[in-house]
Amino acid sequence: MKQLDILLNQAEKDICVFIDLLKKWQKAVNLISDSTIKDVWNRHVLDSAQLYSLIPETSKIMVDLGSGAGFPALVLAILNQVHQGPLEKIILIESDQKKALFLREVVRQLSLPVEILNKRIETVSNIQADLLTARALAPLQQLLLLGKKMITPSTTCLFLKGKKAEQEIQKCQIPCSIQKIRSVTSSESCILKITEVHYD
Repeated sequence: MKQLDILLNQAEKDICVFIDLLKKWQKAVNLISDSTIKDVWNRHVLDSAQLYSLIPETSKIMVDLGSGAGFPALVLAILNQVHQGPLEKIILIESDQKKALFLREVVRQLSLPVEILNKRIETVSNIQADLLTARALAPLQQLLLLGKKMITPSTTCLFLKGKKAEQEIQKCQIPCSIQKIRSVTSSESCILKITEVHYD
């Protein structure tokens, strides 16, 4: 946690711009649950930031599925920019037009190297991801199917999961290597690090 705090402290100015925009837009667009607004830092920022240390040094292209309010993708984009991380291109896929507009505004104000695709995930093609992320979007099997066109055997997937993670692992029939990492923000949550995904 201490290492995470140091990472975030150096990026605090940019993250605060993001959070201020989030609170402003939340009044008109339902970006996150109203019950978590008062604790955005712990519930959303810290939860997202814990993925940063798990990004492989070889990852150049990151794709985030169903980006919503920008967690974890925009937090990772900010940390990557502030700490000169390995990512060169970050693509956020969000089908909701209002949420996509919000994401574009954050990207514009912080000059982040991020591309927003206002499309359904199923319609996106010609992108190969070194790193694929998702949070609170779909069960594991469905996430791997949604990302099928973007995932190669060398892709690393980082999925933030809740208490049903073990169930999702048991139900997943797509051959892959799964590492379950304990979340720093909740004893009921975890990160699933998926590698070596092979489709029939």
